Amino acid sequence: MGARRMLIALLVLAFGAVASAAEQSGYAPGKVVYDFSHPDAQDLKNILDRVSMLQNIYGNNPFESSIVIVVHEAAIPLFASRNQDAHADLMRRAAGLAMGEVIEFRLCRMSARMQGFGDGDFHEFVNMVPMADAELAQLQRSGYAYLN
Repeated sequence: MGARRMLIALLVLAFGAVASAAEQSGYAPGKVVYDFSHPDAQDLKNILDRVSMLQNIYGNNPFESSIVIVVHEAAIPLFASRNQDAHADLMRRAAGLAMGEVIEFRLCRMSARMQGFGDGDFHEFVNMVPMADAELAQLQRSGYAYLN
């Protein structure tokens, strides 16, 4: 079997395992918002682990699930492109998670400005929102479960 066929076979098996895990979990896909304001890179790694697992449990279905991470306060510098070298692995992982249509990162413009950042100071996968608190409240009114 060629390398390409082997890769395709592995991807099909992996997708099947994820779909099976979603079906066996008993959890219906849903909408979740994470409130993230921790300055520690390890806390960000933990959140990325959690949202990745939840995405898999939900079957990675963008029509039935949505996971939003609202970034604000002390977590803002973790997402700044000027700090790219310090957090390169985490930002690559976060960008990879955001490539699908289930996971989205929203960053508080107001908090960023108070810390001296502008809209262009963040990685492309990050969406700016006017204010984290208002965004969290709006998402909860729209049926998102709140987690932190």
